Amino acid sequence: MTAREDTMGTTDDETVVRRLYPALAEGDRETLDAILHPGFVGVLADGMPGGVGGEHRGAEAMRRDGWGGIARNFAARAEPERFTPTADGRMLVSGRYRGRGRRGGGELDAAFTHVVTVADGRLTRLEQLTDTARWAAAAPPYTTLDVRVADGVATVRLDRPEKHNAVDATMGAELARAVDALARDTAVRAVLLTGGEKVFSVGGDVGLFTGCPPEELPALLRDLTDLYHPAVERLSTMDAPVVAAVHGAAAGVGLGLVCAADVVVAAQEAVFTTAYAGIGLTSDAGVSWFLPRLVGLRRAQEMFLTGRRLTAAEALDWGLVTTVVPDGEVDAAARDHAASVAAGPTRAFGAVRRLLRRSGDTDLHTHLADEQDSVVEAGRGSDLLEGARALAERRRPRFTGA
Repeated sequence: MTAREDTMGTTDDETVVRRLYPALAEGDRETLDAILHPGFVGVLADGMPGGVGGEHRGAEAMRRDGWGGIARNFAARAEPERFTPTADGRMLVSGRYRGRGRRGGGELDAAFTHVVTVADGRLTRLEQLTDTARWAAAAPPYTTLDVRVADGVATVRLDRPEKHNAVDATMGAELARAVDALARDTAVRAVLLTGGEKVFSVGGDVGLFTGCPPEELPALLRDLTDLYHPAVERLSTMDAPVVAAVHGAAAGVGLGLVCAADVVVAAQEAVFTTAYAGIGLTSDAGVSWFLPRLVGLRRAQEMFLTGRRLTAAEALDWGLVTTVVPDGEVDAAARDHAASVAAGPTRAFGAVRRLLRRSGDTDLHTHLADEQDSVVEAGRGSDLLEGARALAERRRPRFTGA
């Protein structure tokens, strides 16, 4: 019997299982609440994109991190074709997933088998078997980021809203990959770094720590920082200037990403904190390097040792952010800043960014030599001549970034 056939004669368990698929497709939370046991366990196939593979304990966890994780990366639905009871009382559901990956992903057509357990009229467990290679082929280029390039501006949006944009291994690796690709792309002349409308990033994903055996925690921390530290360094040294748009909290790794930017546009409700002391950590993502240079040693010490949370107004006063605007104007203001610097002399901007980062670590004699090298190098490009001509002709320069 298939899902398209008359369901007369089906068992009570099968009737409950059949209700799952239209409820998922339609986002029918009322039905899901009715048919899923609170202790429901979902096991998604290892290798599923977006890091959703593995066990999700609890109906809410499965909705948020399992099925929700799939929905954030795919516009797809499970189309069951056959329901087969097993000798041990479970139900085998076979069919196909059809749809496509979001944000530029490809078409999805993958077979599946679900092994479903029902007890007292509610679903208690679902184990998924599927062709993960087909999912991977259809997946968006990034599963924890939304990366778009238009008119010389690359917009990189952190995209783990269910985890408040906490940085896990997947996001760390994707950040490094994305920033490296953008740094190599000569069409990119500015980077706009943003989070969600409610939070920029709460920092590292501490849930990874609580589930890790104590003896494995040092290796886990080393592996995580190995992933996202290159992204912070590349953001600081690439030619294209970086603009950050901050809503909500920027903490830990999130604060490091903000510090790596050249222009920071903060919402009035934004807050900034190191957050490390509260969980017994030191510092990562360059925060202990950036903060003393931006706010001064004494203030950096206060932030690290007391866990002080800066309001947007305080962050502006301390020199951590560039400007503070009403919450609803952050994105537009940040885009304007990004568009402005994208029209500038990109290679010269890159040299200035690096000179400024190094200025606190070199003596004047060395720095003058570095400046000399940078102006000589600028003379090899076309922007210097264009800028000089525009000044003489009393017009706005048309820089190419070449």
